[in-house]
Amino acid sequence: MLLEKIKTLGSVRIVLLLLPLQLLVVWWGLSAGLSELSPTALLGITGGTQDEMLSARILYELRLPRVLLALCVGMGLTLSGIIMQAIVQNPLADPYILGVSAGAYFGTAAGLFLGLGALFGAAAIGISAFLGALLVSVLVIGIARGTHTDLGNLLLGGLAMGLIFSSLAGFLVYRVSDKEGMEAITFWLMGSVTNASLPHVLFLCLIVGAAFSYFMTQGRVLNILLLGRDTAITLGIHPQNYIVKYLLCNGLLVGLIVCNAGMIGFIGLVLPHIVRSFLGSDHHVLVPAAVMIGGICAVLLDILSRSLLPIPGAEIPLGIMFSLIGAPLFIYLVFRRRYGFYGG
Repeated sequence: MLLEKIKTLGSVRIVLLLLPLQLLVVWWGLSAGLSELSPTALLGITGGTQDEMLSARILYELRLPRVLLALCVGMGLTLSGIIMQAIVQNPLADPYILGVSAGAYFGTAAGLFLGLGALFGAAAIGISAFLGALLVSVLVIGIARGTHTDLGNLLLGGLAMGLIFSSLAGFLVYRVSDKEGMEAITFWLMGSVTNASLPHVLFLCLIVGAAFSYFMTQGRVLNILLLGRDTAITLGIHPQNYIVKYLLCNGLLVGLIVCNAGMIGFIGLVLPHIVRSFLGSDHHVLVPAAVMIGGICAVLLDILSRSLLPIPGAEIPLGIMFSLIGAPLFIYLVFRRRYGFYGG
């Protein structure tokens, strides 16, 4: 019943329909934890007692940044996956398909092993990862301009960029024997929302919100891009103009997510397909529904990651949770339902 209702609604109405559910999940995320917070504390209403001040610190320094970051990760990577699948017309496309992950990996290795921490301070890993991801995105945009949106050359160019930057990162890791640095890279590659910082997360919220609002208006273009370059030109759409803009948006979005949460994969690949299998491939419906559901799923999985292990304070990194739960669910849906990437 809910799925049929979503299919018949416009983009803004889909958002308004799913928004109460998203807010409910966010409230649950703020409530879940070792320390119980009162409803007044969750609403930001505190007095001057020591317990109330402690509750306020737990809320604003730990739980709110973490929940908002999980929400942004789910929404941003789902949106990025939809964009990349439309651009390259490939069901296997994800936010990192054109080498962005390799650029972020190289940036992380450079931040750890080349002394960039002296420039960026405590945020060295995140900022270096963002710069690396953005650098690869700019290089891929250059390839897109030079190939006139030949998708084969674009994919090969992105693959080559990925191999180059992965090799450079591997060389840095190999040459520098640093146990602590290796542990930091390993943890970063798993993806986590544990170390969320509220000012950084609020900025990410603005970027994700702006990107979401923009692509809510791009449903027709994304639908046409999915049909191929020749069809797009016939219908009056020049793919190169849009692909360059979309790649820039994707690089900025993914770079900032990587900066804050590390490498979190799978949701950008799987969730668009899951929603597409129920609602079809029309991006007027797919973008708002999948992005909102992506945020809901990310917060739910973060709550689960904090609850599964019996050790107090121990948790499973969010990137691992996405893979553990998303992959089996995706396989089940593929085999249980008729699913077509182009036709829904």
